[in-house]
Parts: sequence; C-alpha cells; structure tokens
Amino acid sequence: MSTTVTACPECEGPLRSDDSETVCASCGLVVAEDNIDHGPEWRSFEDDETNRERTGAPLTRSRHDRGLSTEIGRSTRLKGRKRRRMARMRRQHNRTKIGSKAERNQVYGFTEIRRLVSALGLSDHIRDRACVLFESAQDEDLLRGRSLEGFAAATVYATCRTAEVSRTIDEVVADARASKAELSAAYDALNRDLGLPTGPIDPAEYLARFASDLDLPQGLEGRARELVERTRELNHVDGRNPAGVAAGCLYTAADERSYPLTQAEAADAADVTPVTLRATYQALTDGD
Repeated sequence: MSTTVTACPECEGPLRSDDSETVCASCGLVVAEDNIDHGPEWRSFEDDETNRERTGAPLTRSRHDRGLSTEIGRSTRLKGRKRRRMARMRRQHNRTKIGSKAERNQVYGFTEIRRLVSALGLSDHIRDRACVLFESAQDEDLLRGRSLEGFAAATVYATCRTAEVSRTIDEVVADARASKAELSAAYDALNRDLGLPTGPIDPAEYLARFASDLDLPQGLEGRARELVERTRELNHVDGRNPAGVAAGCLYTAADERSYPLTQAEAADAADVTPVTLRATYQALTDGD
C-alpha cells in the first residue's frame, strides 16, 4: 500500500490506496474504487506456477461425444451403502452416455483405434484422422456385417497411407485385434466406397526408421536414398514390397562402404525375408 499527497475531501486526512480502492486513513471515506483485477481469471488449488489449467479437457475427435461428457469420479473415503450407491450411479451414468447401437459401436471402434495408435507409437493427429475416417465409414453403412476390429485397424492403416507415415500392413496386424484378412477386407471397402487418396508407398519413407532401428550412420542413409532413386530408374519399385526395397537399398549402401550389416539384420528390421532383400540388391548390382 502506498500513501498519496491528496487529502480527504471530508476531513482532510491522509489517503491510502491499494489495488482496488482509495480510502481515507482517518474517517474511512472511500474516495475512489477500482474493481479491475489485473491478475489471472483462473484459480488453482495446487501450484500456480506449474498448474495453469483453468478449463477441462479439450475437444477431441477420438471420442464419440467429442469429450464433452462428464464422469463420476471415485473416492476411497466412501464406505458401505454410500459407496455402493455411487457405484450404481456411475454405472447408470456410463449407460446414459450411449444412446444407440451406432454410438456403442463407435465407442468400441474409437477405443480400439486409440489403443492401436498407442501401440504403434503414432501421433494424436493420426488418431483423430483415423476416428474421423471410422465415423465416415459408419455413416456410409460400411460396417454392417463386418468386423469392428478390422475396420479400426483399417482406418489406422489407411490414415498412415494417406499421411505418408511408414507403417506396413503386417506391423498394424501385429498389434491389432483383427486378422490380416479382416483388415484387408475393411481397407478395400474404405478405398472403394470412400475413394481414399492413397497411392503407391514410397520405399524412401521407411529408410529413416529402418536406419534408426539398425543404428546406421546418417551418411549411409543418404546413400540409400540415392539407391532408391536408382531402383525407380530400373523399374524395380512397382509391384514390389516397399519395405523390402528400402531394406535392400540400406544393405547395398552398407555393402558399398564395407559397413558391418548382414542381410538377415536388414531383413529383420523391415520384417521381410532375406530373399526379398536380395532381389533389390541383385537388381542394383546388376544394373551397375
């Protein structure tokens, strides 16, 4: 608080002011008041420096209600009858959040997409786009008679294809709760009825991930990218496994520089057989 030179208009006493008002120290007359609070409009009951959240969770497309519904929390303080009552209320509350069979399928599909995206180490952007694609497939009635797990896996794989994220169908199937046949059938339906903007997978998309898994130097990865362009010139990319082509280019680059990398190690990183890898290696060496 600071003292001013202005006197009180009633008793000529000294005035004192703080952040909200100016009052007379003698008679208590409020000379002026300023209710503007220049501080934050939120309040935290924890550490204000580290916890600055003032709203709930943001809207998300990865939940059927966009994340707007509430949840009844759990407390260990409740005992006996009150605890059972809260459990019944929580159960009924969860049931009322789903109003139809379509919403129930959507909740299950979105949950599977979130689990699969987390297992594959993909971003939230991929998760949200996959959920939007699942919802579009449901609106077009593509899920009828098909596996929900297969469509969840297919939407994740299709989103990776359209976003140019290097994930093979075998990698998705390894973490999915659907078979490769179910994923392929769902992906074909998505591609046929929704017209996905997917094209051939570029083998160069796999190089960075495979090189990281094999702990290869950056210069060798750069040489492998040049070899991928060479395989295109030799018409060796079309109709072949892009992961196998990428692994073959990495092995060829390592062989040129006498780097200790075996065909089995490169094939394991790409989840292909050494025979698939050798096809690219022979095409590059014979082309030279």
